[in-house]
Amino acid sequence: MANGAPGLAEASDGLGTIYSVPYRKIDDPVKLRRLLEAVLLIESEIDLASLLRHIVEEACSLVAARYGALGVLNESRTGLSQFVTFGLSKSEEAAIGPRPTGRGVLGLLVTDPRPLRLRDLTTHPDSYGFPDHHPTMTSFLGLPVRVRGEVYGNLYLTEKKGGAEFSEEDESMAEALALAAGIAIENYRLNERVRVLSVLDDRDRIARDLHDRVIQRVYAVGMTLQETTRSSDLAQVMTRINKSVDDLDATISEIRTSIYELGEDTVPAGLRRSVLELTSELAPMLGARPQVTFIGPIDNTVSQRVADNLLAVLREALTNAGKHAKATHYEVTLRVTDEVTLEVVDNGVGLALPLKGEGMGLANLRSRAERLHGTFEITPVDLGGTRLTWRVPV
Repeated sequence: MANGAPGLAEASDGLGTIYSVPYRKIDDPVKLRRLLEAVLLIESEIDLASLLRHIVEEACSLVAARYGALGVLNESRTGLSQFVTFGLSKSEEAAIGPRPTGRGVLGLLVTDPRPLRLRDLTTHPDSYGFPDHHPTMTSFLGLPVRVRGEVYGNLYLTEKKGGAEFSEEDESMAEALALAAGIAIENYRLNERVRVLSVLDDRDRIARDLHDRVIQRVYAVGMTLQETTRSSDLAQVMTRINKSVDDLDATISEIRTSIYELGEDTVPAGLRRSVLELTSELAPMLGARPQVTFIGPIDNTVSQRVADNLLAVLREALTNAGKHAKATHYEVTLRVTDEVTLEVVDNGVGLALPLKGEGMGLANLRSRAERLHGTFEITPVDLGGTRLTWRVPV
């Protein structure tokens, strides 16, 4: 890199692909360090709008431009979805009026995506002119924002401070920053598509669950009540009605759980959300997604200390069932009244009860309950499997 020799800096798009960023003719080590730091920001957790704003500001600073802007094309390429500026005050922007629509030289950078350096922007044949109250802009450096041949917008810088026009070194630095912006935009859009597909998959699964569990249970309750109308035994009628009410209560809880799952993106973080996220995380290891039911005011009542212990217990219980019980079905019920009750049921091989001793895992679950003045027990399920009940005061 010494003496301005051509070289390459490397940047990743987060998908394993490395992009070579030219830094030819960049003799200033401070500028090169700042350039690489700006490029590497695409690997950070900064939101896209803030990242693009930082890229424009850094580009203006590195090439000594008075004004800068970055326009992002919408996915249909019919207009700009974002337009980030630097160098203009809010009042100046308001006086200028509507943002550019991509005509003139700015549009040229999309249709003919090559770097463009001009001593006088106004003399270019594609120059569209400036609206009223627009500041004077003469020297111009424009670059397409693109990745793998796809143009996402453009970065342009105007009014070189202390010079008549932008240099080749300026072009190299701006080109690297334009590439970083393109990678950031591409990553954001890919992540959005993945998120949408995940939501659609989840909604399909929830719809199947509603059909398989909820609708069938409601149908069974209806059949029971229909049979009840034919009975003359009052005691039997009351028993069947009470059971039907219990079944309907359980069905309502399942519907509420499904509604919360559908709205996970808008539900604030809380115990309910944490339980759903944990069961989803463990589903691949378990071989099936646990059926989760919530009863009572989950997020408004349970303290953080109890919630932290409960999540640790749930993880341990499901992990043990998945590793040792050979289960294929799991049910998790979280009930909040004047106490918090977590029940985990599996259809596995079960345990030899009574237990002759407890391993570290079960001992830890019991210890967590006792520290919170609660109880822990394991019982067999009639048709095979195990029920774990962990109960502590609110």
